[in-house]
Amino acid sequence: MFSAIQSLDDAILLFVQNNIRTPALTALMRTFSFLGDAGIMWIALGLGLIVLARTRRRGAAMLGALCVEYAVCDLIIKKLVLRPRPYLVISQLELLVARETSASFPSGHSASSFVCAYMLTRMFGKKGAWAYLPASLIALSRIYVGVHYPSDVLAGMALGTFIGVVMHPLLRRHIGSVNGEK
Repeated sequence: MFSAIQSLDDAILLFVQNNIRTPALTALMRTFSFLGDAGIMWIALGLGLIVLARTRRRGAAMLGALCVEYAVCDLIIKKLVLRPRPYLVISQLELLVARETSASFPSGHSASSFVCAYMLTRMFGKKGAWAYLPASLIALSRIYVGVHYPSDVLAGMALGTFIGVVMHPLLRRHIGSVNGEK
């Protein structure tokens, strides 16, 4: 089963490289990949929410969930699985960004983006659900630029969502109202 997933992952990456990459799309995908580096976009948004008194608890909750995601994804799962990056395995794959030093599985960019998108949706409703647009573009960018397999990205999206599902009620209980109620 793992060899079938690996073969499909390889084929998708090479298909993207050979059939979808364009100069304009490459610029866009590099930008979104950069926005996901170290969760910078989500940390900035969380800090922005903390600055305003009416959204302070929601910002703290989002950043708290992001910290849990980082610990689970980067400090535990990546170190247990140790999947090599695709550009180390697929000789024909052209890397469009700098080499990464961490393992490939799961995608931390995808996990951090999806935990934050989930939390924002739960806390801000339809307005918060717009966070899934940049979250999805960040996740897809990781395949496009050649630093993650599609299965890494899907696992990161699922992990981020799962952590959000678990953390939202816990943070709501311990931080107080994070859904905008008084």
